[in-house]
Amino acid sequence: MMKFRSMRSTFNKGVTIPSLIFIIGTCFLSALYPKSTESILNGIKEFIFVNLNWVYVWAVTIFVIFLVYLMFSKYANIKLGANDSKPEYSLFSWISMLFAAGMGIGLIYFSVAEPMQHYSSEVFGNNHYVNRAKQAQLYTFFHWGIHAWAIYGIVGLSLSYFAYRYRLPLSLRSCFYPLLKDRINGKWGNVIDIFALCCTFFGITTTLGFGVVQINSGLHILGAIPENKFIYQIIIVFILISLSVFSAISGVNKGVKILSNINVISVIVLLLFVLILGPTVYLIGSFTEGLGNYINNFFDLTFSTHVYEKDTLPWFYDWTILYWAWWISWSPYVGLFIARISKGRTIKEFILAVLILPTLFNFIWMSVFGNSAIWFDFNIAHGKLSQFASDPDALMFRFLEYMPLSTITSFFVIVIIIIFFVTSADSGIFVMNSIATKNAQKSPKWQLIFWGLLLAVLSLLLLNVGGLKALQSMTLITALPFSIIVLLFIVSLMKALIIDQKYYDRNFSASAVPWSGEFWKERLKRIVSFKDNSSVDSFIHTTVKEGFQELQKEFADNGIEVKMNYGDNPTKIEIEIHHGVVNNFIYGIKNQEKTVSEYIIHEENLPDLEHNTTHYPKSYFGDAREGYDVQYFTKNELISDVLKHYERFLEIVSEEKNEMFISSNANQNKV
Repeated sequence: MMKFRSMRSTFNKGVTIPSLIFIIGTCFLSALYPKSTESILNGIKEFIFVNLNWVYVWAVTIFVIFLVYLMFSKYANIKLGANDSKPEYSLFSWISMLFAAGMGIGLIYFSVAEPMQHYSSEVFGNNHYVNRAKQAQLYTFFHWGIHAWAIYGIVGLSLSYFAYRYRLPLSLRSCFYPLLKDRINGKWGNVIDIFALCCTFFGITTTLGFGVVQINSGLHILGAIPENKFIYQIIIVFILISLSVFSAISGVNKGVKILSNINVISVIVLLLFVLILGPTVYLIGSFTEGLGNYINNFFDLTFSTHVYEKDTLPWFYDWTILYWAWWISWSPYVGLFIARISKGRTIKEFILAVLILPTLFNFIWMSVFGNSAIWFDFNIAHGKLSQFASDPDALMFRFLEYMPLSTITSFFVIVIIIIFFVTSADSGIFVMNSIATKNAQKSPKWQLIFWGLLLAVLSLLLLNVGGLKALQSMTLITALPFSIIVLLFIVSLMKALIIDQKYYDRNFSASAVPWSGEFWKERLKRIVSFKDNSSVDSFIHTTVKEGFQELQKEFADNGIEVKMNYGDNPTKIEIEIHHGVVNNFIYGIKNQEKTVSEYIIHEENLPDLEHNTTHYPKSYFGDAREGYDVQYFTKNELISDVLKHYERFLEIVSEEKNEMFISSNANQNKV
């Protein structure tokens, strides 16, 4: 019986089966007919890049503008979750995980390769050495900067918002709720999730393949293995996938978090090593000038399509457009993972962290490694290093040969690549399982192992027959339709934010009654005395309880059933009106502790207070709006206050535009 239970699946058949058919079919087609498949897919990719490159340019530009707008808008302080939710992870762990998932192996692979390839390119060949170095740094910054992280940011923000604010499943389909409503649970939702699952799988498979090739190349250069044979690639894949599966099974809070933290510390150590023992003054100066150059050229770079520069168009397609397509194709996976770890952050905090911090680190990293390589090539290697520009798998290791302790640092780089891959793959395995199960809270471990084995088998198959490039082209092609999907995310998110802001800022109706002057003497006595725990409990068990009981009876006389709920630690009483279609109406009073400034204790002309803590009865509501002090309310005023909120509740639920916020999902789903 236990065996049967452990083999039970949480896979959603409507998503998993079509996805596996497409994934396995595409991989086998690429393996059986690698050249033909690559030729066809390359033709489609080139048509898109040449004729529809403006779609990528405009899409990425809109992503950046929209995130900057949100950061300074009235929606900036909206939380990704209930108003009282707190972040699950420390800032360092959060940044480490999103950074490791977002860039990963690419940071090692391209840190020397891209600047050197731009520097050696015929496009900039007629320029002076200094201008070529500046252009290489500028375009590397452009490709790895704010624009790349804006793509991830839009997807991650949309997913976080709808998952934690609306309590919908952590799934791409949820981002369409304002547009599709309950249809996200049908075929349309399945299509969106199938697309996301396939994009994620293809992206990780190609990354695994290229990561294995770089590790293999590094070990061969260091003499650890005699030659680049397929058998060594099998061993490397087996080790990487085993570590990834083990980390994924450990969970985000353990495996992924710990490895991400180790990774960030490791790359900082390597960065400082190259910065201190390399051309330090040159690197600091070039980074400073490069940052200024990037800022000055930001808008020109953003909108440039090189349409007037025909000689540079092929370079533009092969670099900028390819990068935008690559980041977009990776965004379902990275966005889902970022969303998984971002609950409790505000929109402003999310955007600042996702856009600015990783971008700044990327700039520092690319400046230190890329500019060091260019400096060594010009001043010491006399062009020998740039000759390896066409061999990016080996270029990092060739560069390290010009640094002290090159063998040790090269092995250290291989370890970092391994950890980077594991952090990308384990979070990818986690994300794929999440998509395939429609975000099931618990899944059997064999499902995570299944995704790991599928990654290993298909990547090795494609490595052996040379089908990885075909799969990479497929990944880049999927970026075009997904860029349109992400643009729709913006429409959907904006619609939801407008409703959100109006919902929580909604004032009471004109029928709200202020304090009456009839009991002013009694109210003054309450104001000038601080309450202890027992007196507030007494207020809740007498005034509040009596008022709620009278209200319960009156509601019952009007045909409405009201339930009274009680709680301890802290003491609280609430009334709840159940609804099947919309959220339940809840109004409660709880005993709230408050810390008072020390100087008040010793102030003569203030109410007496022996300790710096006091208590007061605080209201709270079912939609997590901020409550307030009700200690000065009489029984009748308390009843009136409940009715004010109930009237507000009825007014809101009666308006069609508020469907998203009053959905019964909030009653059924637990985050």
